Amino acid sequence: MTKRQGLFPIQNAAFALVILVIVVYALYILKDIFIPFIIAGLLSFLLFPISRFLEKYHFPRPLAILLSIVVALSILGSIIYFSYTQIIQLESLIPLIEKKGTVWITAIEKLLRRNLHINQNQLVAESQKYMTEVLKNSTKLIGQTLSTTSGFLINLSLLPLYIFLFLLYRDFLKTFVYKLMRNSSKHTISNTINKINGVVRNYIVGLLLVILIVGILNTGALYFLEIEHALFFGFFASFLVLIPYIGIAIGSALPILVALITKDSYWYPAGVAASFFVIQFLEGNFITPMIVGNKVSINSLAAIMSLLLFGNLWGISGLVLALPLTAIIKVIFDSSDSLKAWGFLLGDSDHIDVQVTKKHFSFKGLGK
Repeated sequence: MTKRQGLFPIQNAAFALVILVIVVYALYILKDIFIPFIIAGLLSFLLFPISRFLEKYHFPRPLAILLSIVVALSILGSIIYFSYTQIIQLESLIPLIEKKGTVWITAIEKLLRRNLHINQNQLVAESQKYMTEVLKNSTKLIGQTLSTTSGFLINLSLLPLYIFLFLLYRDFLKTFVYKLMRNSSKHTISNTINKINGVVRNYIVGLLLVILIVGILNTGALYFLEIEHALFFGFFASFLVLIPYIGIAIGSALPILVALITKDSYWYPAGVAASFFVIQFLEGNFITPMIVGNKVSINSLAAIMSLLLFGNLWGISGLVLALPLTAIIKVIFDSSDSLKAWGFLLGDSDHIDVQVTKKHFSFKGLGK
């Protein structure tokens, strides 16, 4: 091999790296557009069977898609309405929060005066100074958050339109993929698309089942501890399962706070924390791996890395989308001979066939 020929792999690697950097930068800058677009694509896989079922009974495709979206929006609207009614009922806790807050502030004030010898005038002056700083910083933060959130919500409101167009033009999009990957056989492309369809649909259905099971467990624990609004807090925490590993821990903060406010004994918030810790342990080690793990087949290292990467790229939305997108990437890698090694790297090591591994990977010179 000549020196000129030897440079080609390096040039190709450098070119691929530049393209990757450009793509990642574009995904970050245009995240308010890409995130709703990707969510719509994933939900299209979920609604596709409903639309196809209606089309079999001679519904025109646009009408079948529209009915599928209406069903999905009706379910979502019911969940939002239930959440709204529960949040309104939380107003009854405001007097208790004020009463308990006064008791806590008085206790902290006494503690500071006794241990740090700070008199009341100094305490008030310091409190005012810190409150001024907090308000000044929070005003900027609220302004930035509103400007960012408003753009995201506007794009999110286009989800039904995106889903409708994805399902309406699904044959057109499939033809585009055939033309784009004309060097691959149609059978391979169709097989890959079907695998992606199965992975996404099974992942979402499995995740909804996990949310239901965890919600029932959370609600049961809170009812047992006689915590107010147990059903709302139980399922609110279970929906945070969408954020892997830390979702339930975040969701436990509200019921722990309510237990601190409404109960006289500290055993109640401790009981809530212990219950949610046990439920999170069961969810992370048994429930999710059994229901969702077999659908995704991504090893823990790849899952954590994808959560970190997508979380830094897109924030909370990135944490939610990390696993399904990584699963899709793995399916694409597995379907390409040149990328199969990367698909193997993402795969679950517990499901690797040892005989297949020995057959395809020989280690000459390392002994028998």
